[in-house]
Amino acid sequence: MSTAEVRGRFLLENLFELGRIALVHSDVDRASIGGAVPGPAPLVLEAPPEFGSEYFAERRELGVFNIGGPGIVLVNGTVFELGSRDALYIGRGSKTIRFESEDGSRPAIFYFVSYPAHAGFKTRCVRAREAESSALGTAAAASRRTIRTYISPDSVETCQLTMGLTELEEGCVWNTMPAHRHARRSEIYLYLDLPADAVVFHFLGEPGETRHVLVRNRQAVISPPWSIHSGAGTTCYSFIWAMGGENRQFSDMQVISMEELA
Repeated sequence: MSTAEVRGRFLLENLFELGRIALVHSDVDRASIGGAVPGPAPLVLEAPPEFGSEYFAERRELGVFNIGGPGIVLVNGTVFELGSRDALYIGRGSKTIRFESEDGSRPAIFYFVSYPAHAGFKTRCVRAREAESSALGTAAAASRRTIRTYISPDSVETCQLTMGLTELEEGCVWNTMPAHRHARRSEIYLYLDLPADAVVFHFLGEPGETRHVLVRNRQAVISPPWSIHSGAGTTCYSFIWAMGGENRQFSDMQVISMEELA
């Protein structure tokens, strides 16, 4: 693939626009990735024609992160208030999903990832302070980072969705290196906290034939099960990761040695 073809196939550039819901459907594990930025008026998440369903979550589950100002998600009329970096799991069978900003001049910015679901589980809010945290990497390798797991088999019952946030420390730029891939699930990264003049070089592809995608702030990258996923930035940054597929276990991965990369 050319650079343009790689970007067109795997990079999601325009997910967040005031007053609208942006939605991208992928054939990779049938994931749907979206952004909602409600202004003075609320935004209702409806099923697109591609779903062939009466409502969005009729046969799907989704995880929602708020990366903006204070916001509200109404699920079947129940109010869930989400501050910055709070998350919400929404189970299959939730008929109405509505996004609101508490202050239209400082709108909430909702990012969500959805996968097909075989059963319905309880909708649950996970606060940033409740996420399970673990430190990885070293300063010497420019990879010191904190992984915050919000939605996982240990905390929230789901069909296949796993979701969390990784934050790199100042002076560190590498994520997920040595690289790995998941033979039984895909992974999606949404990169955050990048200044306007900063970028991340996100690596993907088969271990012996890698490519890179240049990613800017609040852009997402889809990594299929056959692809590695790793990145290096021109500064420190954060990213929201979401996984879906046959297996939910966080440790289910195939580590790629540095000698295998090409």
